[in-house]
Amino acid sequence: MFWIVLLGLICLKILLIPSYISTDFEVHRNWLAITYSLPVKEWYTENYSEWTLDYPPFFAWFEFVLSQIAYFFDPKMLELKSLKYKSDNTILFQRLSVIFMDFIYAYGVKECGKYLNDNKLRKCSKWKSRWNSPSSIVNILLLTNAALLLIDHVHFQYNGFLFGILLLSMVRMLQKRYLESAFLFSVLLNLKHIFIYVAPAYFIYLLRNYCLRGKIDIRQNRMILKNFVKLGCILFIVFLISFGPFIFYGQLFQVLSRLFPFKRGLTHSYWAPNWWALYNFVDKVLLYVGIKLNFDLKRESATMTGGLVQQYEHSVLPSITPLHTFIITFIAIIPGLWKLWMNPDNPLHFVRCLITCAFSSFLFGWHVHEKAILLSVIPLTFLSVFWRQEAVIFLILSTISHYSVFPLLYQPFEIPIKVLLTLMYCIYAFFNLSQLYNAKQHGCTLSLLNRTETLYIVSLIPLFLYDHIFQYILGFHLKWPFLALMITSVHNSLGIIYCYIKYYSYFLKLKDINHKRKAY
Repeated sequence: MFWIVLLGLICLKILLIPSYISTDFEVHRNWLAITYSLPVKEWYTENYSEWTLDYPPFFAWFEFVLSQIAYFFDPKMLELKSLKYKSDNTILFQRLSVIFMDFIYAYGVKECGKYLNDNKLRKCSKWKSRWNSPSSIVNILLLTNAALLLIDHVHFQYNGFLFGILLLSMVRMLQKRYLESAFLFSVLLNLKHIFIYVAPAYFIYLLRNYCLRGKIDIRQNRMILKNFVKLGCILFIVFLISFGPFIFYGQLFQVLSRLFPFKRGLTHSYWAPNWWALYNFVDKVLLYVGIKLNFDLKRESATMTGGLVQQYEHSVLPSITPLHTFIITFIAIIPGLWKLWMNPDNPLHFVRCLITCAFSSFLFGWHVHEKAILLSVIPLTFLSVFWRQEAVIFLILSTISHYSVFPLLYQPFEIPIKVLLTLMYCIYAFFNLSQLYNAKQHGCTLSLLNRTETLYIVSLIPLFLYDHIFQYILGFHLKWPFLALMITSVHNSLGIIYCYIKYYSYFLKLKDINHKRKAY
């Protein structure tokens, strides 16, 4: 089953090679040119184009390795002055590189299915075929995640293999292979620093279960120094290999300034559907009302809807700084970390804490991109076959996450692709997860969502119709070009905040139960 689905996906990805070329395509082509044409000491200082290298050093070395192969496809793509260069061979190489790296993601997915099988979640008499067993459902949902497929193979990025490493690290943690998990995660952090969002969950779980080995007993001094040394050595060696050359050249702070560019502003030009989207929306409404009522507003209109990546001041509400977002995010993750600290014997709580950390960072972080919600969705997919409540939240969140990436694919050719892939994914997820939980307990009903949740999901249909049809008929795309994106961000942020509150409260209230207990 696994290999059949994987082969079908490879064929689909090959068919998507002629898709439109996004800005990120040029970003990664330019990074190929940087790492191929310049010495290491100039990788993070060059400014030949606006697409400077802003990923951690391991990803830079990844681009360097790719560039050695890219030379045989088209050497001109590796020239720094070849801005916006996109020959047929360049497109072919970059698309194939993503497809090839997705095998790491496939391996991570397969290990997740293996963990489920090892814990006997599949061995139940009601599974009439291997296609609807819990492990098969998880494998298919992870492999066919339409949002990940659209971002990587149409919009163009390398998220697949990064999430593959995350899944491998997560499974190794569940298998109590702590050092291997820590090594994989530290490598992941040095490939893409966005995964620092979930680092607190790793820190607490490793400290509690590996370094302190369960319950703390101060009188007996059970802190295992040897384990601290082992874990510290792994982290130190990985980060030294990654940042060592730039420390040698005295460029550590230069590299860090590229990795954390706080001058990009609170939100992206297309607001990610989080708390700050609602905050921006309320600020806009208050400004509009203030102008209509002739209030004396000291500030001019904020420019966060101008399509530019920049800093700005809010018009009515207090302006937000990076420090504000850091404090709010830190406060938001504390309850989940405390829950994990107090319940070290349930390994699934590690995954749940990982999800709440990613969730909190997405909702309250600085300059969050819409695709960052996948950092919550991917691990939640794994848990969707354990407990009914997690399946419900997964169905809502995954549907919203798919719709949230639609604005990234705005070309007419991509509309049927994104709609068809999303519908197929959602139909499979809703049907199989509903059947998984309801076939035994709730008769013939196949709906996991309540009426309000169902209406919210259905409301995506008129939202889509307005965005793609009615705004053009009514002429609103000329008068208010950002209105459709604003409505999308606000609508989706309400759903994501609902999922966040529901999941966090579920996690905190969940008793410390045996994780092998059947949930269906």
